[in-house]
Amino acid sequence: MTGLEHESFPPPGIDLSHPSVARVYDYYLGGTAHWEIDRQFAGRMLRDYPMVRPIARANRRFLHRAVRHLVRAGIRQIVDLGSGLPTMGHAHEIAEQIAPGEVRVAYVDSEPVAVAHSTSLLRETGDPARQVALHADLRDPRRLWSLLAGSGVIDLDRPIALLLVCVLHIRQPPAPGSGSTADLGPSLTAEYRDLLAPGSYLALSHVTHEGVPPHCEQLLADAKERYAEAGTDLIYRSRREIAGLFGDFALLEPGITWTPLWHPEAGGPDDQTFPPEKANEALLLAGVARKEPRH
Repeated sequence: MTGLEHESFPPPGIDLSHPSVARVYDYYLGGTAHWEIDRQFAGRMLRDYPMVRPIARANRRFLHRAVRHLVRAGIRQIVDLGSGLPTMGHAHEIAEQIAPGEVRVAYVDSEPVAVAHSTSLLRETGDPARQVALHADLRDPRRLWSLLAGSGVIDLDRPIALLLVCVLHIRQPPAPGSGSTADLGPSLTAEYRDLLAPGSYLALSHVTHEGVPPHCEQLLADAKERYAEAGTDLIYRSRREIAGLFGDFALLEPGITWTPLWHPEAGGPDDQTFPPEKANEALLLAGVARKEPRH
């Protein structure tokens, strides 16, 4: 039984005519916040490509290691955009392991189920003075920033770790009525970089089609087709294009690399989803970069 099976009818705002990216990802990670339409889609993907589950887990463990690394570096504020559902450890749970009672975290998602479950998790295990879940649209950075400012949790004048993990390869549709077909990822990321205070960090992961092993190419092609049929367009970027998302921020070592190879020493024994020689099977490149103060 899943966490949603007891609900005979979805809450307001939930579209069950298509599988949800957030709920499907939750299923890959072994979570419980999904409906039958999500399980059917995810089940077909896993039946044909079982490696999707370790790919998702490797990405989630990158988020854990990035949070540990940045909290150890002194970051005390985290904003997780497109945070998804509370599966396999949320950012505040990881931060608490390193600096108990010190780190403030805001989760932001446009998926109502993700926000509802994050809110529930925070009620049970969090601190409302330091953690909040917000329902907002990634495509409206100014409004999103205004919500953060009014949350009472995040001080926008101080450094923030901004997480865009497994988000930007999902094409953000243009605003209704705009008629645009442009890829909003680079422009949106640039706007968020501008909004961050000096000393902040940007951490992101992104699917790439470049440098993957031949046996993974069919997975990428099929995933793109299946997600498009389900109403979600995927964008695969090259390493150079992913590097461009960081703008002029200073990349931390080891630069842009496969998710399992970003500071593996910051993880635990269960982090070794892919051995180093097969790290490109994880299909996602990742990096963390710092906004340097301007002199």
